[in-house]
Amino acid sequence: MSNGTSGALLSIRDLAIAFMVDGAPRTVVEEVSFDLAKGETLALVGESGSGKSTTALSILQLLPYPAASHPAGSIIFDGQEMMAADNATMRKVRGNRISMIFQEPMSSLNPLQTIERQVGEILELHQGLPKAEVRARVLELLSKVGLQNAESRLGALPHQLSGGQRQRVMIAMALANEPDILIADEPTTALDVTVQAQILELLQSLQAEMGMALLLITHDLSVVRKMASTVCIMKDGHIVERGETSKVLSRPSHDYTKHLIASEPKGTPAPRTDEAETIVETTDLKVWFPIKSGLLRKTTGHVKAVDGISLSLRAGHTVGVVGESGSGKTTLGQAILRLISSTGGISYRGAGIDQYRSKAMRPLRQEMQVVFQDPYGSLSPRMSVGDIVAEGLDVHRLAPAPDDRRARIAEALEEVGLEADAMDRYPHEFSGGQRQRIAIARAMILKPKFVMLDEPTSALDMSVQAQIVDLLRDLQDRYGLAYLFISHDLKVVRALADHVIVMKDGRVVEKGSAVQIFDAPAADYTKALMAAAFDLEVASANAVAN
Repeated sequence: MSNGTSGALLSIRDLAIAFMVDGAPRTVVEEVSFDLAKGETLALVGESGSGKSTTALSILQLLPYPAASHPAGSIIFDGQEMMAADNATMRKVRGNRISMIFQEPMSSLNPLQTIERQVGEILELHQGLPKAEVRARVLELLSKVGLQNAESRLGALPHQLSGGQRQRVMIAMALANEPDILIADEPTTALDVTVQAQILELLQSLQAEMGMALLLITHDLSVVRKMASTVCIMKDGHIVERGETSKVLSRPSHDYTKHLIASEPKGTPAPRTDEAETIVETTDLKVWFPIKSGLLRKTTGHVKAVDGISLSLRAGHTVGVVGESGSGKTTLGQAILRLISSTGGISYRGAGIDQYRSKAMRPLRQEMQVVFQDPYGSLSPRMSVGDIVAEGLDVHRLAPAPDDRRARIAEALEEVGLEADAMDRYPHEFSGGQRQRIAIARAMILKPKFVMLDEPTSALDMSVQAQIVDLLRDLQDRYGLAYLFISHDLKVVRALADHVIVMKDGRVVEKGSAVQIFDAPAADYTKALMAAAFDLEVASANAVAN
């Protein structure tokens, strides 16, 4: 990385960003400087709130002005100052010479417009292509980013595509005008491990083909190791360490960088006894959704979301369920909890519950709890933290006295590492990791025996993931909890699970002890998952060793 503007396509110097808070400016980014050369990949790395995305948005003047301002600094692109650029200049730069891929494609794409319309609109606005030529160019772009059966997808709406397919569409839109710089803001965070690997390889190949520079915004060090030649570590709005990626990540000098590297999920669970009580058991469990067609809506087939799965889960043990989106992981958990209809046997602590309906299941809900993936969406913004945590107490009428209720809420919050006075605040006042602790407290206040954890760490920063994993281990050891841990993040599964089930298209392709699955997978699909998840680590370790 150069130390000045010479040879740099993009040069940022002493950038400061402030937002108006209670009528006064509050600086959130300060003294940020870096250069990005043509063809280079530079990664801005840090946890949520570090200022990395805010910095990237400043380049294209996409912050909410006038609420946001730049008290100091310079942003020079191809020799031209961008800080004082007028709207006409920025229109020529945005989407033409600098493009951006946002983190969540579902919220970035228009849900009411077809894929053809959304990609084509960029070509019409920026290149003035006639409508007759737009369709052919859209097809060319979608094929270039590896969208299979591109022609049949032109009329699709975003919700009809998978997460990986939507991200490919976003990349096609960003590359439509062959930009000089592509800003990729957490481009793989919400994707399965195999899809993540495909998207990263796609970005690398397109970058090499087009010679563009890539500014990568991420908190995932595995992605940084694979993609970036240069890395800047951000904390609290400052760059605390910078340099060549291999040197920074193998020999970090700043304590925060060391903390990030140490925070990657590691280790394996402690050995468990096979004599513990069997909490949950399923036999040939099936969840088939009918496919209806014709005027009479006759059933012509079935979507076999879960197709004949048998498992056993003991107290104090964790069964990890892994697989790509659509493999049936969450549907399996919902069936065990009797939240959806199924066929086959389900027993809870030795009693068959597969025929139980809502009324019969209600007494068991206290002992069978769930923690969901999204700590932002699973907590009501209109309820106080205390009311959220006490929902189960209220439903089961376990603490009718107000003093007893508050005492139990305080105990549950402190048990997950939060202050008791958090009960009088609201979810928006907490970070993502704190919100997930609130969700865990809501489940644990009922002293359950079985907890389904549905992607509980996927929306969190790496260091926060590690904290939640440690918390879940501690609670399991303390209370002998049985966990069904659903995830596509194999590093987290390895850190928590005793046994692993690998699912694909509703069926089990492989199952066994975690040691067996991770160290000596037998099925080709499992091997592909492992390669996608751990190749980045191996490659980095080899680079350091050499």
